Amino acid sequence: MLRRFVISFLLVLGCICAWGRTRPHYGGSLRVEVAGDPWQGPDGLARRLVLDGLTALDANGVVSPALAVEWESDGNDHRWQFRLRQGVHFHDGSPLNSTAVVMALNTVCTANCPWTAVRAVGSTVIFTSDSPMPNLPALLGGDAYLIALTRTADGQTPANPIGTGPFQFTSLNNGLLTLTANESCWHGRPFVDEITIASNRPIREQWLDLSVGRTDIAEVPPQELRPAQQQHLAVVVSPPVELLALEVSDTGALTNAVLRAAIAQAVDRGALSNVIFQKQGEITASLLPQSLTGYAFLFPTDRDLNKANELRGGLTPQPLTLAADGDPTMQLAAQRIALNLREAGFNVQVANAHNAPHADLALRKLPLEGADPAAALETLLRGAGENVPVAARNPTALFRAEHDVLDLKTLIPLLDLPRAWAVGSRVRDLRLRADGTPDLAGASLEGTQ
Repeated sequence: MLRRFVISFLLVLGCICAWGRTRPHYGGSLRVEVAGDPWQGPDGLARRLVLDGLTALDANGVVSPALAVEWESDGNDHRWQFRLRQGVHFHDGSPLNSTAVVMALNTVCTANCPWTAVRAVGSTVIFTSDSPMPNLPALLGGDAYLIALTRTADGQTPANPIGTGPFQFTSLNNGLLTLTANESCWHGRPFVDEITIASNRPIREQWLDLSVGRTDIAEVPPQELRPAQQQHLAVVVSPPVELLALEVSDTGALTNAVLRAAIAQAVDRGALSNVIFQKQGEITASLLPQSLTGYAFLFPTDRDLNKANELRGGLTPQPLTLAADGDPTMQLAAQRIALNLREAGFNVQVANAHNAPHADLALRKLPLEGADPAAALETLLRGAGENVPVAARNPTALFRAEHDVLDLKTLIPLLDLPRAWAVGSRVRDLRLRADGTPDLAGASLEGTQ
């Protein structure tokens, strides 16, 4: 009897100790390093920590309430009304109200907005449009429409971002951004007291800092997943959340749609996947991934150089510029595409996107977010600068809508890419958002009280 009691006691004690080790702790400073600018959209980590949207996409890509608690449409989706959450305040103590929301939206969206007009009426925000807006709730959960305070109580423009999110801006010194916990956040205080984000850190330096305990979270680009695993880093990987695509101008030298079709046939997606992205990207000729629609396989992905030369028909277009951002991998991918196009008779030079804003071709990463295919397609097209509402609500109509866009040959899908992060040993409960960025508000640190 005594022996049974002792065994039971030890089992209970073990469970209590295990629970104490794994349950989230409050406190501590979480250290993150990134290669870019944490404020830069569409995936800057700091933006989602400081700012909220009217809606949000949960980890599964489903639209959920955020600063708005409910919404409804009428007039065949030409008008939407969003009711704001009560009792929410910006970090400076200013109350969140419909006027502040409208001012914020008018600041971030000045052209090609999903709506024609937005206005404040009591505790609601009302959107109207000349065209239907069937996907507006999902669109408002995107990075482009996060709500920041535009005027302080004394009528001044804030010097630093002020939002309603789980963390608030504290300082930015020599590339080190410090955010502190918002004690009165409407969706609960975050576990850690502080987050520091070091910007513009090369990937290898991030990993070195992670290995010696100088940081807790580091980036792992898709093409570096295998080396990260070989170094025994603990890595969390998202599903495909970005589309690598080639944007093709329909003006100037490429006004001729046949030339654009020749470019589409000349690109070797397999080489991009195998050589540049180390087989971590899923080859695609569809705008939306197979997992979301079930029909992506219907769009052929194979290169056809003979067809490309046939379409070009002996025409020798003037020299073309292909722009890509300064990331070394994107530049390498652009060089590979330029080589493909030269083999098809095009004269192509690669440039940094910063120096070639009006390039004939642009290599871009576009967001793949959300569980609703129509909303995901519209988000992607808007990311490419296309103001194209997508009203399709069944697979056949959605396929037709996507096919119509692809037929223009102004947007050539190449690869579906995941996002990944290396995580230090003291980080607990780190999950990824629908866009593949880490949800740092829900993470905690081992050993804090």
